[in-house]
Amino acid sequence: MRFFWRGIWAATLLCASAAMAVANDVQLTSRDGAIQIEGTLLTYDGEFYRVETIYGPLTLDGGGVTCDGPGCPDLNAFVADVRFSGANRMAEVLIPALIQAFAIRNELSVVREVTDERQSTFVLSDQERIQARFELSSGTTAEGYADLIAEEADIAMVLREPRKSEVSMARTAASGDLLKGRRARVVALDGIVAVTAPGQPLRSLSLDQMAAALSGQATRWSDIGGPDVPIVRHLPMPESGLLETFEDRVLAQSDSTIGAGATHHTLLQDVADSVADDTFAIGLTTLSETGNAVPMRVAGACGFETSATLAALRAEDYPLTLPLMLYTPARRLPLIAREFLDFTQDPAADLVIRRAGFVDQAITKTSFDDQGDRLAHAISQAGPEVSLEDLQRMVEALRERDRLSTTFRFTGGTRLDVQSEENIIRLARALETGAFNNRDLLLVGFSDGEGPAGPNLSLSKKRARSVLRLLKEAAPDADFKRVTVRPDAFGEALPMACDDTEWGRAINRRVEVWVK
Repeated sequence: MRFFWRGIWAATLLCASAAMAVANDVQLTSRDGAIQIEGTLLTYDGEFYRVETIYGPLTLDGGGVTCDGPGCPDLNAFVADVRFSGANRMAEVLIPALIQAFAIRNELSVVREVTDERQSTFVLSDQERIQARFELSSGTTAEGYADLIAEEADIAMVLREPRKSEVSMARTAASGDLLKGRRARVVALDGIVAVTAPGQPLRSLSLDQMAAALSGQATRWSDIGGPDVPIVRHLPMPESGLLETFEDRVLAQSDSTIGAGATHHTLLQDVADSVADDTFAIGLTTLSETGNAVPMRVAGACGFETSATLAALRAEDYPLTLPLMLYTPARRLPLIAREFLDFTQDPAADLVIRRAGFVDQAITKTSFDDQGDRLAHAISQAGPEVSLEDLQRMVEALRERDRLSTTFRFTGGTRLDVQSEENIIRLARALETGAFNNRDLLLVGFSDGEGPAGPNLSLSKKRARSVLRLLKEAAPDADFKRVTVRPDAFGEALPMACDDTEWGRAINRRVEVWVK
């Protein structure tokens, strides 16, 4: 419906737009006078002109041309206007904190101008003039994508990757392919959790049980292993991004949908508060917004249980890890916007992210000795094709090493998921800065237990080699003579979840990084 009204609005203003084009007409001439481009100025970002011409939109480096015409900008008074739109949790807490820190780092002053409860603008200035205006529009993930596709936003604040319908809309609207290129920047992490009251005796659920309880298919706690009393459901608003992610990643596996009868809350804090006051309630929220409610562990039929801990979220060992992302357009953003995006990936932003209540992506270590539970599970759950010799070889290779939180997981085959793509960039930066000089990094591939062990071992080796290739491509300035990075693989030898579910198999398909 949103796109329909935008189409009507565009048609209504067609004549007015044609008249305005005259005012925006420019003629760009190369410094040697050999080339001239005429058209309507679409944007100027302080470096590049984007012009609508008879050949379509063209982008030209402002340093190589002169501009004539009524649409030419004042080069000495340029202010970058950057529009953010999307998830309210990011717009109200995370991004404002990062903007403040970015300004301090670049010796800029910040003034926040509040338009209403959903709109605010951060004005960044140096001692001489305004340098940029960052406008934040608080809403939902769906609205963020819609505004990005309609070019009403420059950056979308989102809690999930785009759905097929949004990818199709972007292609139709000539906004580019949302799935190609580095369109997403993972800024912080959170976890989707089912929560109950402290007095609820049931402390863990399988994802199937969680889906049944939160969708409304299971109406009584006895249906999922609890007492024989009704289940009271408290959920985020539809299209919040959080509920959509849960639908895409959990409910879709069993063709379930959210049924009637749940109470939907605008604020996640209200979800947690409502659940904490009712022993027989269940809610869906994030780890950062659990309040007095208690997060439930995710269990598997084979005995594995996993909790949404800081370490599990960083390593993506928790199946409902939630990346908070900034999604960018296919076109070039102003320089200060690109610098802000780079800052969000910098280790200097990690403390800001933690203070805002989220999980950063800092690279941390866990010693081999602190992973006894994982090894015990590996031994107890080893399949018939995993021999004692296989386990001994794995222990011998890893026992003198520490596991890094940086882990790489795949959406299928050898294609990395969005969080893992960000991990490539972060680990590559650490290699280029010499953080691992004189160290030995082992990229260790593991697989699920579906199918024969031999092909699974080969696939885990292929994934480890793929990660090594991507790291070298992302770190061209790293001194690989001073750091050793090599692949290895152990196939099915170290499962982290049950292979009887898709999410368990996805958790088990990974490449870990071990350092000595």
